[in-house]
Amino acid sequence: MLAQPRRTVLQQFPAGGPRGSWPAEEYAADQRAQGSDAQVVMDLSTAQFLVVISTD
Repeated sequence: MLAQPRRTVLQQFPAGGPRGSWPAEEYAADQRAQGSDAQVVMDLSTAQFLVVISTD
């Protein structure tokens, strides 16, 4: 069985934002510009985009 990587959620954004608005992607890009390996993932159970970093 494969171990799932551990992640820390930095920020959450609702999936129902205005058309053309990508706040989770913009936040993740800002975090990457500061040296973090931030990624955006979708939490289907809560309908939110999560900006996460790996903590392994």
